[in-house]
Amino acid sequence: MALFFLLLAGPAPAGPAGGAPAPVLALIIDDLGHRWAEGRRAVLLPAPVSVSILPGTPHGVKLARLAHARGKEVLLHLPMESETGRPLGPAGLTAGLDRAAFRARLRRALAAVPHAAGVNNHMGSRLTRQPRPMAWVMEMLAERPPLFFVDSRTTPASVALRAAARHGVPALRRHVFLDHVQDPEAIALQWERWLARARAGGAALAIAHPRPLTLDILEARLAGLKRRGFRLLTVARLIEERHGRNPTWQASWSPLRKAAKNSRP
Repeated sequence: MALFFLLLAGPAPAGPAGGAPAPVLALIIDDLGHRWAEGRRAVLLPAPVSVSILPGTPHGVKLARLAHARGKEVLLHLPMESETGRPLGPAGLTAGLDRAAFRARLRRALAAVPHAAGVNNHMGSRLTRQPRPMAWVMEMLAERPPLFFVDSRTTPASVALRAAARHGVPALRRHVFLDHVQDPEAIALQWERWLARARAGGAALAIAHPRPLTLDILEARLAGLKRRGFRLLTVARLIEERHGRNPTWQASWSPLRKAAKNSRP
């Protein structure tokens, strides 16, 4: 069981003067690999953002190595079947694959992104609703601890977190998409929703994309998070620090908490 982060979790750091813990944020920049300039800008953001790289893309390997060298957390952005049937590329996972073919594709995808610490789904509104293929995903991640999974939550019917819990894979879900609408006011509104979610629940995870407007806004705003009383962590650190300590997160984590407790000597 991949319980690495669960067993290392310690008390969340206190806020100023020993008060309530500072709200914690994590940010994943998705869809890296196709364009070098935007991908490099994302990797060089002056904050511990996590970068998620599509397998088999022209610049994916080089960006993963650059990110690792710069101390950034790298994720595999794993293409999964959507309801609209959008093209997935050779690494895409679909419900029509048998178990052997499914595992072979996932193995190739993992190998295509060096230094990946975890996985999040690219699209997946069809696949993440289906228990059997999601169980196959988590089986393979459990074989390679301490890989974690982030449910990008492209459908409210996703079973990804339940599958992760059954297989002992550390997992979280996305709370906010920052930039689905490419407009400064819309992104600013989503930014405040992200911060409000963290204040209310102790932690919140957002996803953004390497688009020029988004990167302009991130470059301008990320440095101000600390002044506003937030801590920005990698996904792995967020799992390590916040697992099981806030009611907002408890429903999807309760089976893992039980497994962690039962595994202790």
